[in-house]
Amino acid sequence: MKSNDTKNILLVGVGGQGTILASKLLSEGLVRCGYDVKMSEIHGMSQRGGSVTTHVRYGTKVASPVVPLGCADILVAFEKIEAVRWLAYLKKEGTLVVNDYELYSLPVLTGAAEYPEGVTEKLKSAVKNTKCIKAAEIASSLGNIKAQNVVLTGALAKSMNLGHIDWKSVLTDIIPSKMLELNIKAFETGYAL
Repeated sequence: MKSNDTKNILLVGVGGQGTILASKLLSEGLVRCGYDVKMSEIHGMSQRGGSVTTHVRYGTKVASPVVPLGCADILVAFEKIEAVRWLAYLKKEGTLVVNDYELYSLPVLTGAAEYPEGVTEKLKSAVKNTKCIKAAEIASSLGNIKAQNVVLTGALAKSMNLGHIDWKSVLTDIIPSKMLELNIKAFETGYAL
């Protein structure tokens, strides 16, 4: 990697989806590869189901932890509307990894608003390189929907050609032991997609 070849990843989701854990796994794996890694978390009422974004930048030498507008090489969205909300951060030739999952806001739940239709199709037409993953469905089939973040992390690692990292070791060092086996399966399933 050239000294000025910084890669930018933006992870976006809703509070409680594990966005921050996914970024910690990614950052740790990149550090173990010898990259300079900067990570910045932004919580927007995350405990109440608000947006959570995490910027991860890596390269030989990274100056700032924040991904500039229009500069994300990869945007990972843990929920479809979050993908729409943060799409302006993605490079024109960037990759969108989106969880084909809907989390309803309070206005939608109370009937005051409707969840937009055709979000996935609109994202695919806006971004040529879109990878839609049913991470929540996969995680549920493995035993716990909360592992959807690790399914997405596996898919992200595959999209970034980071198979040379010892992800099992990274997971072992970060995930609590009682959840480790499930999360290793979740990562491997996401990576295989």
